[in-house]
Amino acid sequence: MYPVQSVDSMFIVQTTNGVLESRMEATLMERYESDSLDLDYFKNGFSVYSYDEQGSLETVITARTARHFKFRDGSEKWEAFGNVRIRNVIKNETMETDTLYWNRSEQKIYTHCYVKMYSRDGMMQGYGMQSDEKARNAILLKPFDGYGYVVQDSTKVVLDSINFVGPMPKK
Repeated sequence: MYPVQSVDSMFIVQTTNGVLESRMEATLMERYESDSLDLDYFKNGFSVYSYDEQGSLETVITARTARHFKFRDGSEKWEAFGNVRIRNVIKNETMETDTLYWNRSEQKIYTHCYVKMYSRDGMMQGYGMQSDEKARNAILLKPFDGYGYVVQDSTKVVLDSINFVGPMPKK
């Protein structure tokens, strides 16, 4: 089977009423078509950037390989494989897993694989995770018994350099 379309250096931007919602970047996308579905295959991986309602970067998802299935009944399915990393920039939380699924109609991401979740407060790990598509409310389905907890200095100032507007302070 040969691709019907091949796109190098793909860059897609999605907006609603002029407000940036998401963007996707991939070095290569190949499209395959059959009688029952269309498949977009990202064999060199991809990066997805999702923005909040004010237009600030909120979530970054990267993976080594990804597939997007579009079925003839109108439904869609996204799959990401290999070193999948989900980072909520605003909450400063990161999840790492090997496989991630996105149900676009339900606006949910999930996996049944091993997951590590990092936050400012510590690290958790377990099997299975589900969350809204922007990773705002991620939960582990089968957490391990042990947890890491980090004690922090409550007076420490954390500078968000991605969404920061204004001059950067000198070091």
